[in-house]
Amino acid sequence: MSAAERLADRRERLLNAAYSLFAHPGFHATTIERLCATARISNRAFYECFSSREDLMRAVYERCVEETLASVTQAIDKAPSTLDDRIVAGIAEYIRFVTKDVRRARVMHLEVRRAGDVLSGARQHTVGAFTKIIESSVGDGSDPSAPELHLLALGLIGAMTELLIEWVLASPPPPTEKLVEASVHIFRRTFTTPELSGSGHYAGRHDPS
Repeated sequence: MSAAERLADRRERLLNAAYSLFAHPGFHATTIERLCATARISNRAFYECFSSREDLMRAVYERCVEETLASVTQAIDKAPSTLDDRIVAGIAEYIRFVTKDVRRARVMHLEVRRAGDVLSGARQHTVGAFTKIIESSVGDGSDPSAPELHLLALGLIGAMTELLIEWVLASPPPPTEKLVEASVHIFRRTFTTPELSGSGHYAGRHDPS
């Protein structure tokens, strides 16, 4: 292999090692020495690929997010055009994709928080990306309730995050379909009224009864 190929190979091995080790035993319990031993590279080679353990964690987290965003976007694009169908498809795909591999769920919803302030920016960027997906699906950009829409979308993301943390930590974990049902219920109670749920637009404030 060329020097560039060797570097790319080492980087990929480190990413794979970190994906497993940062999920379990966890970010703080995983040393650079252990990462290098698992990836079968030297400590010196580590610093040719990443500047720090936090830098590697960021790369693992961002890869998880990119894969999840792509899967959710594809599911929404394939869904029927009604608001309810689009959001339900996105919610279901998000939860099923993230929980398909417990390592992904732990990295995205538990270890990224435990990593501390160094990854807070990456996490906020991710929350913003998923919030925009909801906003673009629910509103058409001209709704005068747009500021409220943003906060409601942010609240739905927060609710789903807490449900997934529960799935990661609970023993036994709740069935993923129950997580989907709960998230869909929150969405429907928050964003739609029965007569407008099929219109494809945000219904705005409504009687919650």
